[in-house]
Amino acid sequence: MISITVTALVFGVVFLAELPDKTALAGLVLGTRYRASYVFAGVAAAFALHVALAVAAGSVLTLLPQQLVHALTGVLFLGGAAVLLLKKDDGEEEIRKPENQSFWKVAGAGFMLILVAEFGDLTQIMTANLAARYDDPLSVGLGAGLALWAVAGLGIVGGKALMKRVPLKLITQIAALLMLALGVWSLWEAVAG
Repeated sequence: MISITVTALVFGVVFLAELPDKTALAGLVLGTRYRASYVFAGVAAAFALHVALAVAAGSVLTLLPQQLVHALTGVLFLGGAAVLLLKKDDGEEEIRKPENQSFWKVAGAGFMLILVAEFGDLTQIMTANLAARYDDPLSVGLGAGLALWAVAGLGIVGGKALMKRVPLKLITQIAALLMLALGVWSLWEAVAG
């Protein structure tokens, strides 16, 4: 059974953490060059694979003692908050243009870009942490997948407009504060439990 609360929490945290990420910018660039639906198909498939891997890794963590899991996820959330607050904007990465505009070429380019760029990324690690924290792989996977797809869709279709209205620094700070709160809460549960 899917928990709406866990799904919504995971969606919010992953969505905010992914917005300032370079893959949102990559989606924006690909979306300006190619048919948006083709780009989204490739990007969505890559994110689905990453979420499945992250949820599987997080589910393995649930086999450990609960206090240890809380302590580990707390430390990782605090580390994620530090990464978000301390990271510098490194600009866009160069994206190679496929030879033609066919579905398979464009979707394949989007898939490969996200597959490589997101491997071991902060949101993938966060998804694993959340899967370990809530021991609800379906709800966590659904929330993370929908969040990543939403950011990809925004990046592909309307990223420029969003960035003009909401400062990237503010989005990053909100995501860092949420991760900081989750980290402190997890560490408190590890000590209190």
